[in-house]
Amino acid sequence: MGVNLAAVDLGASSGRVMLGRVDARAGLLELSEAHRFWNGAVRLGGTLHWDILALYRETLVGLAAADRLVRAAGSAGALDGSDSARLGLAGVGIDSWAVDYGLLDANGKLLGNPVHYRDARTEGVMERVLKSISADELYAATGLQQLPFNTIYQLAAEEGLERAATLLMIPDLLGYWLTGERGAEATNASTTQLYDVRARGWDEGLARRIGVPAGLLPEIREAGQLVGALLPAVAEETGLDPATPVIAVGSHDTASSVVAVPAAEGERFAYISSGTWSLVGLELDEPVLTAEAQAANFTNEGGVDGRIRFLRNVMGLWILQECLRVWGDDDLAGLLRAAAAAPAFAVLIDPDDPSFLAPGNMPGRIEEFCARSGQDAPRSRAAVARCVLESLALAYRRTLRLAQEVAGREIDVVHVIGGGSQNELLCQLTADACGLPVLAGPVEASALGNVLVQARALGEPLPDLTAMRELVRATHELRPYQPQGKPADWDAAESRMFGTR
Repeated sequence: MGVNLAAVDLGASSGRVMLGRVDARAGLLELSEAHRFWNGAVRLGGTLHWDILALYRETLVGLAAADRLVRAAGSAGALDGSDSARLGLAGVGIDSWAVDYGLLDANGKLLGNPVHYRDARTEGVMERVLKSISADELYAATGLQQLPFNTIYQLAAEEGLERAATLLMIPDLLGYWLTGERGAEATNASTTQLYDVRARGWDEGLARRIGVPAGLLPEIREAGQLVGALLPAVAEETGLDPATPVIAVGSHDTASSVVAVPAAEGERFAYISSGTWSLVGLELDEPVLTAEAQAANFTNEGGVDGRIRFLRNVMGLWILQECLRVWGDDDLAGLLRAAAAAPAFAVLIDPDDPSFLAPGNMPGRIEEFCARSGQDAPRSRAAVARCVLESLALAYRRTLRLAQEVAGREIDVVHVIGGGSQNELLCQLTADACGLPVLAGPVEASALGNVLVQARALGEPLPDLTAMRELVRATHELRPYQPQGKPADWDAAESRMFGTR
């Protein structure tokens, strides 16, 4: 009969509640959008926050909409009039971005809106923490890439931490409000730099050394475990059955996305989860905690079924998104067509330069970068877009070559998943830069991975990641891109932008 599931999928610029229909025996895996809403930073008193109450409200609206869709389909005889269709949603899962959190007091009340990871409060904090805890020690325990907004540095910058009783990552916070149950799903916990990647649990000694109160970090739960049933008030507001379970999924959206990478069994693949950020890396069975991995600033984040996401964060399409916002331009398709015709390698930037992290006048920052690096600034919007996308492709090339070298793993194909898989120019440039075929899609990878983990927890015959990926591959169209152009041109561009290694 299959199951009907709600995937609450929160990104850094938008959120959505997706209705998933999964019947593994019948080869069915479908998604439809129940509700989409804006998400982003809200500045108040000089601090960037997330509007977490708005996200919760929109989550409830979306769950109600998804349940109505399922009930309407069952009443109309869709999905063969299955019991699951008539009864409404069979489960709910939540995924979001990483590193950010909410703090609860002893009574379970939220101590203020969560602070946005792009807020300036962590400036200089990483350097201060590393004076008392060495980078080598941190990497040996957590295996994480050093980023100034990692949770450990946010907590070190937190004021009034002694008033907090529980820390909940964003998906866990929303799950708590839906069910009343507190916990920390492992894939998101692994992004905090307070999680021992080998022991697969909190490093409580490390937490104490940065002043985290005892008991602040809740019990770890794995993807696929039950969070809890809906609270009566939530069920009443949404119209869902009070017995509807909330199920822990790969709550870091990249962990869910990687579940849905449509790789064939035995395929040697890399992935680029492409959106506001680009998460570029490999899937491994064990973490790589060598000096070489640390020097290359690779992260070892937890994945579903105990896998390791060996990757680096690359700034992603955020830079282009901010340019469009500043320009007031919503014709992305037209801009990309013009960018495809613009001269190649005219201007290059390092997407990971710290100047591109915060919101603001991104075209102006590109001009400033060009001035610092001795380049003429791009003279048109198309030239800016070409610059950003070629620079991203170069960053992907550099990252994947390093990943193979450090992990001792060769790759034959690159899977681009997420919203950026729709950007044909970026996908082609990625194939050209890497000298490897690119398979683009699915677009809604995080929501697909979310519902697949839920479906397995509810009894669908999806015993492992191979089975999940086979279902994705069988039900979703992928767009192939073959390398074009001259590899020597990309060699020269990489040397020009990043220097020789």
